[in-house]
Amino acid sequence: MTENFGLSKKNKIVVIGAGNVGQAIAYTLMVRRQANDIVIIDKDTDKAKSAAEDIAHGTGFFSQISVRTGDYRECADAFLIIITAGKVRAADQSRLELAKDNINIAREITAEIMNHCDNPLLLVVSNPVDIITAAVLDESGLSRGRVIGSGTSLDTARFRHLIGEALNLNVSDINAYVLGEHGDSQVHIWSDVHIAGIPLCEYEKQMQMPLDKELISRRTKKGGAEIIAGKGATFYGVAMAVSNIAEIILNDKQGIVPVSHMLSDKFGGWSGAVISMPCIVGSSGITKTIMIPMSDEEKEAMDRSAEIVLEMQKL
Repeated sequence: MTENFGLSKKNKIVVIGAGNVGQAIAYTLMVRRQANDIVIIDKDTDKAKSAAEDIAHGTGFFSQISVRTGDYRECADAFLIIITAGKVRAADQSRLELAKDNINIAREITAEIMNHCDNPLLLVVSNPVDIITAAVLDESGLSRGRVIGSGTSLDTARFRHLIGEALNLNVSDINAYVLGEHGDSQVHIWSDVHIAGIPLCEYEKQMQMPLDKELISRRTKKGGAEIIAGKGATFYGVAMAVSNIAEIILNDKQGIVPVSHMLSDKFGGWSGAVISMPCIVGSSGITKTIMIPMSDEEKEAMDRSAEIVLEMQKL
Protein backbone atom coordinates (compact mmCIF):
# COMPACT_ATOMS: atom_id res chain seq x y z
CA MET A 1 0.00 0.00 0.00
CA THR A 2 1.74 3.19 -1.19
CA GLU A 3 0.95 6.80 -2.06
CA ASN A 4 2.57 8.86 -4.81
CA PHE A 5 3.05 12.62 -4.52
CA GLY A 6 5.78 14.87 -6.76
CA LEU A 7 10.31 17.34 -7.30
CA SER A 8 12.89 20.95 -7.10
CA LYS A 9 16.20 22.50 -5.47
CA LYS A 10 17.85 25.44 -3.54
CA ASN A 11 19.89 25.95 -0.36
CA LYS A 12 18.04 28.37 1.91
CA ILE A 13 16.13 27.31 5.02
CA VAL A 14 13.77 29.52 7.02
CA VAL A 15 13.17 28.64 10.67
CA ILE A 16 10.05 30.24 12.14
CA GLY A 17 10.30 30.55 15.92
CA ALA A 18 13.36 31.62 17.94
CA GLY A 19 12.60 29.62 21.07
CA ASN A 20 14.75 26.78 22.38
CA VAL A 21 13.67 24.39 19.63
CA GLY A 22 14.02 26.90 16.78
CA GLN A 23 17.48 27.99 17.95
CA ALA A 24 18.66 24.40 18.42
CA ILE A 25 17.45 23.52 14.91
CA ALA A 26 19.13 26.55 13.33
CA TYR A 27 22.36 25.77 15.19
CA THR A 28 22.29 22.12 14.14
CA LEU A 29 21.64 23.01 10.50
CA MET A 30 24.63 25.36 10.66
CA VAL A 31 27.00 22.91 12.35
CA ARG A 32 26.08 20.18 9.89
CA ARG A 33 26.44 22.66 6.97
CA GLN A 34 23.05 21.75 5.57
CA ALA A 35 22.24 25.18 4.15
CA ASN A 36 24.34 28.20 3.21
CA ASP A 37 21.56 30.63 4.16
CA ILE A 38 19.60 30.13 7.40
CA VAL A 39 16.97 32.73 8.28
CA ILE A 40 15.27 32.92 11.68
CA ILE A 41 11.87 34.62 11.92
CA ASP A 42 10.11 35.47 15.18
CA LYS A 43 7.59 38.10 16.25
CA ASP A 44 10.15 38.96 18.95
CA THR A 45 12.58 40.48 16.46
CA ASP A 46 15.22 41.30 19.09
CA LYS A 47 15.29 37.67 20.22
CA ALA A 48 15.51 36.42 16.62
CA LYS A 49 18.33 38.87 15.84
CA SER A 50 20.31 37.86 18.94
CA ALA A 51 19.79 34.16 18.25
CA ALA A 52 20.95 34.55 14.63
CA GLU A 53 24.02 36.55 15.65
CA ASP A 54 24.96 34.08 18.39
CA ILE A 55 24.86 31.18 15.92
CA ALA A 56 26.50 33.18 13.11
CA HIS A 57 29.49 34.08 15.29
CA GLY A 58 30.27 30.37 15.57
CA THR A 59 30.56 30.01 11.80
CA GLY A 60 33.86 31.88 11.91
CA PHE A 61 35.51 28.78 13.33
CA PHE A 62 34.92 26.54 10.34
CA SER A 63 32.61 27.75 7.57
CA GLN A 64 31.14 31.10 6.58
CA ILE A 65 27.45 30.23 6.48
CA SER A 66 24.89 33.03 6.54
CA VAL A 67 22.70 32.91 9.66
CA ARG A 68 20.44 35.93 9.93
CA THR A 69 17.01 37.19 10.80
CA GLY A 70 14.29 38.44 8.48
CA ASP A 71 10.57 38.66 7.86
CA TYR A 72 8.09 36.48 5.99
CA ARG A 73 9.25 37.79 2.61
CA GLU A 74 12.28 35.52 3.12
CA CYS A 75 9.98 32.53 2.63
CA ALA A 76 9.48 33.33 -1.06
CA ASP A 77 12.70 31.64 -2.25
CA ALA A 78 13.31 29.25 0.66
CA PHE A 79 13.80 25.61 -0.23
CA LEU A 80 12.40 24.50 3.14
CA ILE A 81 10.41 26.33 5.82
CA ILE A 82 10.49 24.88 9.34
CA ILE A 83 7.70 25.91 11.72
CA THR A 84 8.64 25.68 15.41
CA ALA A 85 6.69 28.62 16.88
CA GLY A 86 4.05 28.05 19.53
CA LYS A 87 3.36 28.21 23.23
CA VAL A 88 5.07 25.82 25.61
CA ARG A 89 2.72 23.70 27.66
CA ALA A 90 2.25 25.09 31.17
CA ALA A 91 2.23 22.75 34.17
CA ASP A 92 -1.50 23.30 34.75
CA GLN A 93 -2.50 23.32 31.06
CA SER A 94 -4.19 20.41 29.32
CA ARG A 95 -2.96 19.11 25.98
CA LEU A 96 -6.30 20.19 24.52
CA GLU A 97 -5.83 23.78 25.72
CA LEU A 98 -2.30 23.86 24.30
CA ALA A 99 -3.59 22.53 20.97
CA LYS A 100 -6.21 25.30 20.70
CA ASP A 101 -3.64 28.02 21.42
CA ASN A 102 -1.05 26.66 19.00
CA ILE A 103 -3.53 25.94 16.19
CA ASN A 104 -4.39 29.65 16.09
CA ILE A 105 -0.70 30.60 16.06
CA ALA A 106 0.05 28.06 13.33
CA ARG A 107 -2.79 29.29 11.14
CA GLU A 108 -1.56 32.90 11.41
CA ILE A 109 1.99 31.83 10.51
CA THR A 110 0.79 29.73 7.57
CA ALA A 111 -1.29 32.59 6.20
CA GLU A 112 1.79 34.84 6.32
CA ILE A 113 3.90 32.21 4.53
CA MET A 114 1.32 31.71 1.79
CA ASN A 115 1.19 35.48 1.19
CA HIS A 116 4.73 35.17 -0.17
CA CYS A 117 4.90 31.61 -1.55
CA ASP A 118 3.22 29.66 -4.32
CA ASN A 119 4.12 26.09 -3.40
CA PRO A 120 6.36 25.98 -0.29
CA LEU A 121 7.66 22.86 1.38
CA LEU A 122 6.70 23.02 5.07
CA LEU A 123 8.14 21.00 7.96
CA VAL A 124 6.06 21.37 11.13
CA VAL A 125 7.67 20.86 14.55
CA SER A 126 5.33 22.84 16.84
CA ASN A 127 3.38 20.71 19.33
CA PRO A 128 1.06 18.91 19.38
CA VAL A 129 2.72 18.27 16.02
CA ASP A 130 0.10 16.04 14.38
CA ILE A 131 -2.72 18.47 15.11
CA ILE A 132 -0.67 21.50 14.09
CA THR A 133 0.34 19.76 10.86
CA ALA A 134 -3.35 19.20 10.08
CA ALA A 135 -4.10 22.90 10.71
CA VAL A 136 -1.17 24.02 8.55
CA LEU A 137 -2.27 21.71 5.73
CA ASP A 138 -5.81 23.06 5.90
CA GLU A 139 -4.76 26.71 6.05
CA SER A 140 -2.17 26.43 3.28
CA GLY A 141 -4.22 24.48 0.76
CA LEU A 142 -1.03 22.64 -0.23
CA SER A 143 -0.91 19.00 -1.31
CA ARG A 144 -0.50 16.43 1.47
CA GLY A 145 3.05 15.60 0.46
CA ARG A 146 4.30 19.16 0.97
CA VAL A 147 3.21 19.58 4.60
CA ILE A 148 5.26 17.27 6.80
CA GLY A 149 5.17 16.94 10.57
CA SER A 150 8.29 15.81 12.43
CA GLY A 151 5.91 13.25 13.95
CA THR A 152 7.45 10.18 15.55
CA SER A 153 10.92 10.68 14.07
CA LEU A 154 12.30 11.57 17.51
CA ASP A 155 10.27 8.81 19.24
CA THR A 156 11.74 6.34 16.74
CA ALA A 157 15.26 7.60 17.47
CA ARG A 158 14.64 7.14 21.21
CA PHE A 159 13.25 3.66 20.58
CA ARG A 160 16.29 2.60 18.55
CA HIS A 161 18.67 4.17 21.08
CA LEU A 162 17.08 2.28 23.98
CA ILE A 163 17.10 -1.03 22.10
CA GLY A 164 20.76 -0.49 21.20
CA GLU A 165 21.57 0.41 24.78
CA ALA A 166 19.88 -2.74 26.08
CA LEU A 167 21.64 -4.99 23.55
CA ASN A 168 24.95 -3.08 23.71
CA LEU A 169 24.83 -2.54 19.93
CA ASN A 170 25.45 0.31 17.51
CA VAL A 171 22.13 2.01 16.85
CA SER A 172 22.87 2.01 13.10
CA ASP A 173 22.36 -1.78 13.13
CA ILE A 174 18.83 -1.43 14.54
CA ASN A 175 15.77 -0.98 12.36
CA ALA A 176 12.64 -0.16 14.37
CA TYR A 177 9.71 2.24 14.20
CA VAL A 178 7.38 4.15 16.47
CA LEU A 179 4.26 5.09 14.48
CA GLY A 180 0.88 6.77 14.97
CA GLU A 181 0.53 9.82 17.18
CA HIS A 182 3.49 11.75 18.52
CA GLY A 183 2.02 11.45 21.98
CA ASP A 184 0.56 8.99 24.46
CA SER A 185 -1.09 6.75 21.85
CA GLN A 186 2.14 6.18 19.90
CA VAL A 187 2.65 2.60 18.74
CA HIS A 188 5.94 0.72 19.12
CA ILE A 189 6.17 -1.76 16.22
CA TRP A 190 8.01 -4.56 18.00
CA SER A 191 6.90 -7.19 15.49
CA ASP A 192 9.04 -5.60 12.76
CA VAL A 193 12.22 -4.80 14.74
CA HIS A 194 15.33 -6.09 12.97
CA ILE A 195 18.95 -6.25 14.12
CA ALA A 196 21.28 -6.08 11.10
CA GLY A 197 18.52 -7.66 9.03
CA ILE A 198 17.77 -10.38 11.59
CA PRO A 199 14.31 -10.39 13.22
CA LEU A 200 14.60 -9.34 16.86
CA CYS A 201 13.06 -12.58 18.15
CA GLU A 202 15.75 -14.58 16.31
CA TYR A 203 18.53 -12.28 17.56
CA GLU A 204 17.33 -12.63 21.16
CA LYS A 205 17.32 -16.39 20.78
CA GLN A 206 20.82 -16.57 19.28
CA MET A 207 22.35 -14.19 21.82
CA GLN A 208 20.23 -15.35 24.77
CA MET A 209 19.48 -11.70 25.51
CA PRO A 210 15.71 -11.24 25.98
CA LEU A 211 14.66 -7.61 26.08
CA ASP A 212 12.34 -6.03 28.62
CA LYS A 213 10.03 -4.68 25.92
CA GLU A 214 7.55 -3.11 28.34
CA LEU A 215 10.30 -1.11 30.00
CA ILE A 216 11.74 0.08 26.67
CA SER A 217 8.29 1.06 25.38
CA ARG A 218 7.57 2.95 28.59
CA ARG A 219 10.91 4.78 28.51
CA THR A 220 10.39 5.64 24.84
CA LYS A 221 6.94 7.10 25.49
CA LYS A 222 7.89 8.96 28.67
CA GLY A 223 11.39 10.04 27.59
CA GLY A 224 10.38 13.56 26.59
CA ALA A 225 8.36 14.17 29.77
CA GLU A 226 11.26 12.98 31.92
CA ILE A 227 13.65 15.39 30.20
CA ILE A 228 11.19 18.27 30.59
CA ALA A 229 10.81 17.44 34.29
CA GLY A 230 14.58 17.53 34.70
CA LYS A 231 15.57 20.59 32.66
CA GLY A 232 12.36 22.30 31.57
CA ALA A 233 12.38 21.52 27.84
CA THR A 234 13.61 19.16 25.13
CA PHE A 235 15.36 20.59 22.09
CA TYR A 236 18.61 18.81 21.16
CA GLY A 237 16.98 15.51 20.21
CA VAL A 238 14.27 17.12 18.10
CA ALA A 239 16.89 19.37 16.46
CA MET A 240 18.79 16.28 15.30
CA ALA A 241 15.56 14.62 14.12
CA VAL A 242 14.61 17.72 12.10
CA SER A 243 18.16 18.07 10.77
CA ASN A 244 17.98 14.48 9.52
CA ILE A 245 14.70 15.16 7.71
CA ALA A 246 16.11 18.40 6.26
CA GLU A 247 19.19 16.57 4.96
CA ILE A 248 17.02 13.98 3.23
CA ILE A 249 14.94 16.75 1.62
CA LEU A 250 17.82 19.03 0.59
CA ASN A 251 19.79 16.18 -0.99
CA ASP A 252 16.74 14.48 -2.52
CA LYS A 253 17.80 11.24 -0.84
CA GLN A 254 14.42 9.52 -1.15
CA GLY A 255 15.04 8.32 2.39
CA ILE A 256 12.50 6.49 4.53
CA VAL A 257 11.55 8.31 7.75
CA PRO A 258 8.54 8.13 10.10
CA VAL A 259 6.86 11.51 9.68
CA SER A 260 3.29 12.69 10.14
CA HIS A 261 1.04 13.72 7.28
CA MET A 262 -2.58 13.28 6.27
CA LEU A 263 -3.27 9.73 5.12
CA SER A 264 -5.40 9.07 2.04
CA ASP A 265 -8.41 6.79 1.77
CA LYS A 266 -6.03 3.94 0.84
CA PHE A 267 -5.50 3.57 4.59
CA GLY A 268 -9.10 2.77 5.47
CA GLY A 269 -10.02 3.79 9.01
CA TRP A 270 -6.81 5.80 9.30
CA SER A 271 -7.82 7.91 6.31
CA GLY A 272 -7.78 11.65 7.03
CA ALA A 273 -5.72 11.25 10.20
CA VAL A 274 -2.44 13.13 10.42
CA ILE A 275 -0.25 10.45 11.98
CA SER A 276 3.22 9.05 11.37
CA MET A 277 3.96 6.26 8.94
CA PRO A 278 7.25 5.36 7.23
CA CYS A 279 7.46 7.72 4.25
CA ILE A 280 9.81 8.07 1.30
CA VAL A 281 10.91 11.71 1.41
CA GLY A 282 12.81 13.73 -1.16
CA SER A 283 13.20 17.26 -2.48
CA SER A 284 9.48 17.55 -3.28
CA GLY A 285 8.40 16.30 0.15
CA ILE A 286 6.68 12.99 0.72
CA THR A 287 6.64 10.87 -2.45
CA LYS A 288 5.30 7.62 -1.00
CA THR A 289 3.78 6.30 2.22
CA ILE A 290 4.56 2.72 3.17
CA MET A 291 2.46 0.20 5.10
CA ILE A 292 4.85 -2.05 7.01
CA PRO A 293 3.95 -5.44 8.54
CA MET A 294 2.24 -5.21 11.94
CA SER A 295 0.77 -7.65 14.39
CA ASP A 296 -3.01 -7.62 14.98
CA GLU A 297 -2.38 -5.98 18.36
CA GLU A 298 -0.28 -3.23 16.77
CA LYS A 299 -2.93 -2.60 14.09
CA GLU A 300 -5.56 -2.22 16.81
CA ALA A 301 -3.28 0.22 18.65
CA MET A 302 -2.87 2.18 15.40
CA ASP A 303 -6.67 2.24 15.04
CA ARG A 304 -6.94 3.82 18.50
CA SER A 305 -4.16 6.29 17.75
CA ALA A 306 -5.82 7.40 14.50
CA GLU A 307 -9.18 7.80 16.29
CA ILE A 308 -7.60 10.01 18.96
CA VAL A 309 -5.87 12.22 16.39
CA LEU A 310 -8.96 12.47 14.17
CA GLU A 311 -10.96 13.66 17.20
CA MET A 312 -8.30 16.26 18.02
CA GLN A 313 -8.26 17.45 14.40
CA LYS A 314 -11.84 18.67 14.85
CA LEU A 315 -10.62 21.55 17.04
